[in-house]
Amino acid sequence: MELSADEWVAIWLSLKIAIVATAVSLPFGIFFSYALARWDFPGKILLNGLIHMPLVLPPVVTGFILLILLGRKGVIGSYLAEIGIVFSFRWTGAAVAAAVMGFPLMVRAMRLSFESIDQRLEKAAETLGASPVARFFLVSLPLSLPGVIVGAIMAFAKALGEFGATITFVSNIPGETQTIAAAIYTFTQVPGGDTNAMRLTVISTLLALTTLFISEIVQRRAERRLALQA
Repeated sequence: MELSADEWVAIWLSLKIAIVATAVSLPFGIFFSYALARWDFPGKILLNGLIHMPLVLPPVVTGFILLILLGRKGVIGSYLAEIGIVFSFRWTGAAVAAAVMGFPLMVRAMRLSFESIDQRLEKAAETLGASPVARFFLVSLPLSLPGVIVGAIMAFAKALGEFGATITFVSNIPGETQTIAAAIYTFTQVPGGDTNAMRLTVISTLLALTTLFISEIVQRRAERRLALQA
């Protein structure tokens, strides 16, 4: 199966966008999942709803909201443009869209992991004089590691296949924002593009399956390591 230069570019862009989206959103995912799992504060239900909203909104709606907020003339984007930060029609904007769409899956997995921790272990660390920050990094985060890893991988997988929000926010520009999903859409719209679309569909499926396989392997190894340490 020989791929064209455009197909290789789309694959490379998809991987780059998914990696950046996952890496940037990971610290926020850990923070918000821990906050939702452990803290009670005003507006918690609203925050939870906002985080998970991309799961239920049509992706094009999420993309349009991003365009309104972060577009060159958007509510926030206009100010960012003045200091040289522009997301519209750039791969960085595609990474933002991918991060937003994958964020709910990341938070959901991590929150369940934090909630499953025996709180007596955290309280024991507290009685030994550990500060809240020390308890988090020495007890909560290590014990929730399998869920954190799975959340990150699920967000990566979602970012890898993101289409609706991305094409609405940053369009479908070959070499800049045209990911695998966007390239497949393009090939299906032109005569004779079925073969190219099929090749990318196979590659996209293999990447998704590989990601899920790695997620399962990493989770099992992390759980075994934690069991040995217990």
